[in-house]
Amino acid sequence: MARIFIDNTPYEVKEGKNLLEACLQLGLDLPYFCWHPSLGSVGACRQCAIKSFKDEDDKKGRIVMSCMEPVRDNMRISVNDSEATSFREHVIGWLMTNHPHDCAVCDEGGSCHLQDMTVMTGHSYRDYRFTKRTYHNQDLGPFLNHEMNRCIQCYRCVRFYKDYAGGKDLNVFAAHNHVYFGRQQNGTLESEFSGNLAEVCPTGVFTDKTLKSHYTRKWDMTYAPSVCQGCSLGCNISAGERYGSLRQIVNRYNGEVNGYFLCDRGRYGYEFVNSSQRIVHPAIRPHHNGSASREYIIGEVAARLKNGKAIGIGSPRASLESNFTLRQLVGAEHFYLGMSDTDHDHTSLALKILHGGPVRTPSLHEAETADMVLILGEDLTNTAPMLALAVRQAVRQVPMNEAMQQVHLAAWQDAAVREAMQEAKGPLFILHTFPTSLDELATGIHRDAPDNLARIAFAISRALGAPVNGSLELGETEQALVNDITAALKAAKRPLIIAGYGTGCDHMMKAAANISWALLQGGGQPMLSLTLPECNSLGLEMLGGHRFDSALAALKNGEADTLVVLENDLYRRADKHVIDELFSYAKDVILVDHLYNQTAENATVLLPAGTFAEADGTIVNNEGRAQRYYQVYVPKGEVQESWKWFLQIGEKAGVQRLHGLHNLDDVVWAMTTAIPALAPIAKLAPNADFRMAGQKIPREPHRYSGRTAMLANESVNEPRPPEDEDTPLSFTMEGYRGEAPAPLIPFFWAPGWNSPQAVNKFQSEIGGHLHGGDPGKRLLEPHVNGSIPFFTEVPQPYLSMPGHLHVMPLYSIFGSEELSMYTKGIAQRAQDFFVIYMNPEDIDEWNITPGIWVNFHIEGHAYLMVAVPNHWLPRGIAAMNAGLPKSQIIDLPQCIRFSGSEVTSTF
Repeated sequence: MARIFIDNTPYEVKEGKNLLEACLQLGLDLPYFCWHPSLGSVGACRQCAIKSFKDEDDKKGRIVMSCMEPVRDNMRISVNDSEATSFREHVIGWLMTNHPHDCAVCDEGGSCHLQDMTVMTGHSYRDYRFTKRTYHNQDLGPFLNHEMNRCIQCYRCVRFYKDYAGGKDLNVFAAHNHVYFGRQQNGTLESEFSGNLAEVCPTGVFTDKTLKSHYTRKWDMTYAPSVCQGCSLGCNISAGERYGSLRQIVNRYNGEVNGYFLCDRGRYGYEFVNSSQRIVHPAIRPHHNGSASREYIIGEVAARLKNGKAIGIGSPRASLESNFTLRQLVGAEHFYLGMSDTDHDHTSLALKILHGGPVRTPSLHEAETADMVLILGEDLTNTAPMLALAVRQAVRQVPMNEAMQQVHLAAWQDAAVREAMQEAKGPLFILHTFPTSLDELATGIHRDAPDNLARIAFAISRALGAPVNGSLELGETEQALVNDITAALKAAKRPLIIAGYGTGCDHMMKAAANISWALLQGGGQPMLSLTLPECNSLGLEMLGGHRFDSALAALKNGEADTLVVLENDLYRRADKHVIDELFSYAKDVILVDHLYNQTAENATVLLPAGTFAEADGTIVNNEGRAQRYYQVYVPKGEVQESWKWFLQIGEKAGVQRLHGLHNLDDVVWAMTTAIPALAPIAKLAPNADFRMAGQKIPREPHRYSGRTAMLANESVNEPRPPEDEDTPLSFTMEGYRGEAPAPLIPFFWAPGWNSPQAVNKFQSEIGGHLHGGDPGKRLLEPHVNGSIPFFTEVPQPYLSMPGHLHVMPLYSIFGSEELSMYTKGIAQRAQDFFVIYMNPEDIDEWNITPGIWVNFHIEGHAYLMVAVPNHWLPRGIAAMNAGLPKSQIIDLPQCIRFSGSEVTSTF
């Protein structure tokens, strides 16, 4: 710690930081623009000026930029010195010279960092009275609006987009005093992280175009702390609602998980909440065209479950609470995991490795600190986007540390560090069948069939000391790669090994586990990260249940005649023929879901479930971190949480396992009592009776307005706000206005800090943890000695079979995930799904003309697809886009064969 004097007051601050960080951490208000905790300092805006003194006898001092000045012991500075404040006031005047006076119509108005800083500097009036410089704005695609006239040249946008996220199509163009931030020409921004520009930009240059389509002022939205549903990483978000619809998703800072950023699927894929496909009323067939009262339908469902011949099918996209109450409703022996066979196999294997293995799974923040990365069979940008962003930071670690030591720089001196690093990258090796966007950073890349890649990975583990059975004869190129990767792993202090479900080959995960365990035995400190298919895949697996494919046998054998399906379109879990047969044996299909889908067409009872924005619940991410999300608003009509439907049905049916459970706390208590592995969830967040100064935590900002006007078409009287019996949050603007515990913070706001930059007021250290610790609790920690043995069985070398194709899944951040495709912008950016990628020689052998529609018959289903040549694919391997809309075949990989003039399945 260093002792510094600020305006003659002594403070203890952490060394290694810059003065701007130190001042902000001490709670002092010092204006800034170009600096960002994740991007470091470049000294571009000159707004954070302070006065620095040599010693206590120095009365004159000198003006310095606090973001560029390191903390030193016994240094003396002044924030309030008249020359420093005058300098800052002049700087903001210069920056505002050409800025339009359009706060009243700007989307950032009221939540703008520029507004906060102009007020902070006292710049209340504009002195410039002449013609302002103007620019042409660009169409940047469906996610971002561009208003270049508001730019103050802070350079944050290009520094994030190019330097941090690796984007190529946004740049700065300058001539004389004209500086332009945009693309070379109009067009959609290509980066999967482009939406962060709306929060990184301190003005209104880049704003959320999806919010503009149903615009409301940010202070007039109701917020709640939530967790992204888009993938298995569990990024924290704040969801904003107005007039009963979800309007915007913004980042909710979590120092261990997503930090300051989100991927575009997580930020923009929320429109399914507002979809016209929503199930909003309970329905039963046949009865008055399906319509009936809630009480009647609950009674009917309860009566149909009383015979004890019902089975429940859970969902990896539903909360733990909803899955648990369904499990209790039908009985644990009748509960089935609603995952495809392949997804279940991968998730079960991941749980086994994480629960019984000795190597720690890193958080996203920890992954950024890795000094060597090995990726096995994953295209992270499309399966776990924020992990890909973490890898981009990890490859900087080695050259950055070397540069810092050579020229004595601090990590926050971004421009100088990057200049010293030049194009140097740390060791990153990628073994994958297809090219990925991280390839440009890789030290070594190898492409082959998944089984052959797994054999290379097993060879690496053997070279590190893992016991592996069988022969591993590799070619000269492959053996050289094994030697290079092994040497890099041994030399690294904190290597990160990544594998997952991307290729459909579980040998990748086994080899990754072997490598990490062998490194640990050799005295290293490895990290192992495994990606999973959906937001609560790991939580559902921890809850336990039967394989989904065995549900059909239970119906066929007469053990059951009723299906209760939780938030799941079963046609995405197995072949259409299998699901059709499943439904044919079911007397009743009771579906609790929020979207009308193919499964809903076969349901005899529909119960409308709340989405993540209308429900409270817990999900578990890929590292085993349990996190709570909260209801943003109470939906209209008869929509409610799935677990509430099951509690009401259970009470009517007299199910003793649900007796006495009425609210969220009751369900959490019962769940953590019944399943010891989930016990830490009991302390995940404050209970519903938690109060601060006797008050609840408000979901609405204190400037919130228009409650009466919002419902004036229904009643001129102010309606009574709904009561939240499940959480310590209120659905009003009234409540405790101080800082809430981290898991309950619905939005970041502090006096004078109306923009997302307010998060610095909630952190124990700038860029570090929130006060009291970041939200979430890890349920899985490494087993000290490892309770499971090494995986010793090596896959056989892949050999292409004449006339056969091994079809692999190909994932896309835009399109492969079920719910986000209800967002127009996501659907617009989705790839052409009706494509099958094949090796050109296979296309020639089968006499297929590239680019022409071809009939494929797989499992008896006809597909009309375009065969596209892909030179990266080995002979005998093809790839189809995962998440094919209305697809009849889901479980990839599969093997198909060519027969005559058409392609048919071998199964």
